Amino acid sequence: MTPPGKLPAPQHGLLLTHFLTVRDVAVSRRFYADVFGGEVVMAENPAMVKVANSWIIMNPGGGPTPDKPGVTLEPPRSGERVSSFLNVRVADLPAFYAHAVAQGADFLTEPVDRGAELRCYLRDPDGYLIEVGQSTGLLRGIQAEAPAESG
Repeated sequence: MTPPGKLPAPQHGLLLTHFLTVRDVAVSRRFYADVFGGEVVMAENPAMVKVANSWIIMNPGGGPTPDKPGVTLEPPRSGERVSSFLNVRVADLPAFYAHAVAQGADFLTEPVDRGAELRCYLRDPDGYLIEVGQSTGLLRGIQAEAPAESG
């Protein structure tokens, strides 16, 4: 049994966690523990991995329940279009990138210097998009250029 102090249960105020609907709990749990150095707090039902000061909660999908009528949970069908993504900030992006690649993470590109930050994206085993960034120029007041308008 998981000790109560390890669970994401605030004593006051609130605490933000991120829930992912996954195809294979064991694979996803291992990914977040290995790539992000997370601590597995619960292995199943749901799986919980504490990553830094946050928790990733994972369970398989399913149909509506009394508290979410009309809602079906499922992992992403395609990586082409996304409506949200996990944003992770690190102190040393080159070191994180090297560690994550050694753990088998598949990045879309190597880190890109955007002036305000170094940034790159990877996907988890279910195809969820994850941005990993390190503030650099932003700490000195340099902002990233606005994206060019598509026309």
